[in-house]
Amino acid sequence: MEAQNELTEVELEYMSKQFRWTVQTPTQDSPEERVALAGLRDPKSCVSYLDALTHQLRSPSRAVTASQFAKRYAFLAGAAGMYAMTMYDKSIDMSLDRCSLVMSSAAASWSPRLHVADLRAAAPELDRNEWRSETVRRLFAGNVAVLWRVMSETARIPMSILWENTAVRIYSLYEKRIDAEANPEQRQRMREDFEFLTMTAPGRLFGETDNPLAKYYSGNEAGSSGTASLRIRQTCCLYYKIPNDEGYCTACPIVARANSSDS
Repeated sequence: MEAQNELTEVELEYMSKQFRWTVQTPTQDSPEERVALAGLRDPKSCVSYLDALTHQLRSPSRAVTASQFAKRYAFLAGAAGMYAMTMYDKSIDMSLDRCSLVMSSAAASWSPRLHVADLRAAAPELDRNEWRSETVRRLFAGNVAVLWRVMSETARIPMSILWENTAVRIYSLYEKRIDAEANPEQRQRMREDFEFLTMTAPGRLFGETDNPLAKYYSGNEAGSSGTASLRIRQTCCLYYKIPNDEGYCTACPIVARANSSDS
């Protein structure tokens, strides 16, 4: 069970600044463009959107574009939703019908914000474990997985890439951002929630047979000596195929394999 408990102004400001949320609804006269995410459930609409974004990113294919979309959306929706759950102890209704991407039509780069219409939040009333499971199910099975399935089909990209894109955002959220910001009470929730997400949550909460966040988790990113230990990806996110000056990701498996063969 849950009780209504809306986000405070301070919490909304944080979500806006740190997770690129916007509470402003674009109007017809607005210079911003809006993409209703529920519309992407339709394969034809999804293809049209991916093709337009492919042109904007100068991407070589829909598959590469879909992967970059997944990385961004996993942050805007997945990481943001889990941050609110753990740090604020609040569940935000992020049904696809409520969510849209908003971006400036004059922007040189693709850097969308997330708009959640009629923003609602609720706190656990009795059983937090039951509430947490439902929060995870609504966000991942009811939102993220729906988009991943249609993008996997229309862009012909493996679900494994889209889910690992999601997983790395969640790992970073808990191991870095929340770990650095949490007070003692939040830290206890952090440990419990992260263990649930990466070890014990059933696959059905993610709309999958198996838990996709558990699949790519290989322990804490901090090494036993206290020094950073980089978690190499199992799949490639294809970022290196986007024309830019940055090249490969630091956790790229292609680079890791090349370095391993040279040593």
